[in-house]
Amino acid sequence: MSETSNGARTPDELDRRLGVPDAVVIGLGSMIGAGIFAALAPAAQAAGSGLLLGLALAAVVAYCNATSSARLAARYPASGGTYVYGRERLGDFWGYLAGWAFVVGKTASCAAMALTVGAYVWPGQAHAVAVAAVVALTAVNYAGVQKSAWLTRVIVAVALAVLAAVVVAALTSGAADADRLALGDDATFGGVLQAAGLLFFAFAGYARIATLGEEVRDPRRTIPRAVPLALGITLCVYALVAVAALTVLGPAGLAGAAAPLSDAARAAGADWLAPLVRVGAAVAALGSLLALILGVSRTTLAMARDRHLPHVLATVHPRFKVPHHAELAVGAVVAVVAATADVRGAIGFSSFGVLAYYAVANASAWTLAPDEGRPHPAIPVVGLAGCLVLAFALPLSSVISGAAVLAVGAVAYAVRAAVRQRTT
Repeated sequence: MSETSNGARTPDELDRRLGVPDAVVIGLGSMIGAGIFAALAPAAQAAGSGLLLGLALAAVVAYCNATSSARLAARYPASGGTYVYGRERLGDFWGYLAGWAFVVGKTASCAAMALTVGAYVWPGQAHAVAVAAVVALTAVNYAGVQKSAWLTRVIVAVALAVLAAVVVAALTSGAADADRLALGDDATFGGVLQAAGLLFFAFAGYARIATLGEEVRDPRRTIPRAVPLALGITLCVYALVAVAALTVLGPAGLAGAAAPLSDAARAAGADWLAPLVRVGAAVAALGSLLALILGVSRTTLAMARDRHLPHVLATVHPRFKVPHHAELAVGAVVAVVAATADVRGAIGFSSFGVLAYYAVANASAWTLAPDEGRPHPAIPVVGLAGCLVLAFALPLSSVISGAAVLAVGAVAYAVRAAVRQRTT
């Protein structure tokens, strides 16, 4: 991105409006809704009493990914996240593959969050509500990123208040039993790995901060501060909620719960809290969906600028200073997927794509020189290995479908490269 001779930003660039608090809130909005209300029960089903181990493992990998991403984002403060980092550090193909994995995987994440909204608001019409939510939040993003940050702040506050109420009710009830936290024979190594892969879906929201690099004030300072803050707050929330749910439901009860936090409130004797949990779940999922659409549209913008996607998607609105064509296109695709997809399948598919995306991020961070802000060498190595292990520990259907989509993207890249070579 260039500037004019007098220092003014060119018309196709985005305004830098977001500070540390706004960036942290956008990251929290992406993570809180996804993790607690969508991934906790499937992870408990995979890991049993090893759920907390899976959460810890997912957090370690997420920390490595967050550190690598933050250092890269400070070095390359432009929209696109790992699409940009992979391109600059590893070559055009790896950047493209990361961008492809992100856009496809996070489109599935958007659909999963929209369907979560529908399931809590109106279970009998979940798909219709999901589509309506996508349309409404696409309109909010279209109106400008500052409005998105403001709305996300409200959503995060509501979700955290509801989660705090569940934790207090569960841990202070007579039904709480600390013995249910003990590691049992149902916890297997493979199950813990699979749970970590599913829970990683819940930690991936800090990528929204990196993909908004072109809209953050003083990115070299703001991004490295915002990413670990958002991740640390989210980990504390997840750990407290997981412990609370396990102490009143136990691993088997949590694994079989369709609405685990509502069930936890009832088990704790706080039936009055269950309707509030439903509202909180819907609100949190809306916050996650809002930030997810925001992030996917920015990566789409970056790929369109490089003509890996139709160049018309790179247009920036002259008034709102947002990539409005990219946002409308992303919203339309997510609406179609939300009308037809299954929420649990979407989680596994999304996790595979996002883990592939962060594998490229860690490989890119490993190439940074010390004067470029390189993290400790162990961080990108552990992050890369962790991403690959967790990706292939996911359910087989998720691995097959995710690998197939990455292969389609690679073939499309090769065909496009061959066509360009013929025409030059």
